[in-house]
Amino acid sequence: MNANDLTTIDVTLGTRSYPVWIGRGLLGDSARWRARLRGRHALVVSNTTVAPLHLERMTKGLEGLAWSSFLLDDGEAHKSFANVERVLAALAELGATRDACVIALGGGVVGDLAGFSAACWMRGIDFIQMPTTLLAMVDSSVGGKTGVNLPAGKNLVGAFHQPRAVVADIDTLATLPDREYRAGLAEVVKGAAIGDEPFFAWLETHADALAARDDDAVIEAIARKVRYKAGVVARDETEQGERALLNLGHTFGHALETAGRYTALLHGEGVAVGMLLAARLSERLGMSAAADTARLRRLLEKLGLPVVVPPGMDAQQLLALMRLDKKNTAGQLRLILWRGIGKAEIVGGVAESEVLAVLQAAVAA
Repeated sequence: MNANDLTTIDVTLGTRSYPVWIGRGLLGDSARWRARLRGRHALVVSNTTVAPLHLERMTKGLEGLAWSSFLLDDGEAHKSFANVERVLAALAELGATRDACVIALGGGVVGDLAGFSAACWMRGIDFIQMPTTLLAMVDSSVGGKTGVNLPAGKNLVGAFHQPRAVVADIDTLATLPDREYRAGLAEVVKGAAIGDEPFFAWLETHADALAARDDDAVIEAIARKVRYKAGVVARDETEQGERALLNLGHTFGHALETAGRYTALLHGEGVAVGMLLAARLSERLGMSAAADTARLRRLLEKLGLPVVVPPGMDAQQLLALMRLDKKNTAGQLRLILWRGIGKAEIVGGVAESEVLAVLQAAVAA
């Protein structure tokens, strides 16, 4: 794939669909994305890190509309109800009507909070995702999951609210710090680990190119992950079954993020460690082989991702946080485990003693 090409992937949900555009120079290509705006009001939600880098280029495309911007402070801790209220107040001040559009310019925190605010305003208005991080491009911007965090845990409040379009301009990745970039690669690995072993093998072969941010490799990885996720979302929009597989590593990872007060690990880093813990639990339960766990660990390490639990965490606290996961049913743990690379499945009624054993081994390592 040539890095100058535009890749378009349609997310189809029954009679509805929206495009995911992947390429270069897309924020400035307002003739493409402005056609997705239906009214005259637009609120751009971004943050204090992204806005100085990309806001001016993007907002040139809003000329002639009634628009304003709202900036969050940067970081997962700001994905809160308090900031949803502030976004809604900004929409009120703008005089936003039911055909208004919220535009999310930033990473996953911005996209989740902006989308949730759009879902709440007048019971649901349009929004457009303009992800500026690799993690948001390959995961959170696609599929319509929106939400905010509570002190008790991540993403416990939210709504399914699909965007009108996703504009993934890879030029924004040039300003992304290495740690943030690597965190996004964890979500790429996750998609392959769930249900695409050939893609996992491709990642192993192209790990050095991805680590070096080779444009062709990056666009190919984004496109393959988005196509996979689009197919899953099309079959199960509101996570009644198959879509839950996309949470491989997330039950462990969200617990790690919450225990670290959203500062010890980035989301993608939590997913990386969480996937390994899920693989170890699968191995412990006799579902998968040690060779699969080792293969996953090697790829994560090659991509510069963490593979151990941060120091100072407590296994019992992590287990308590895992009990709050949205996938659990009837008071029992319901986890995404696997039978090897590309063979994830939903497993209910997992014994807490088995999970605790894996956590205790991990925190003691």
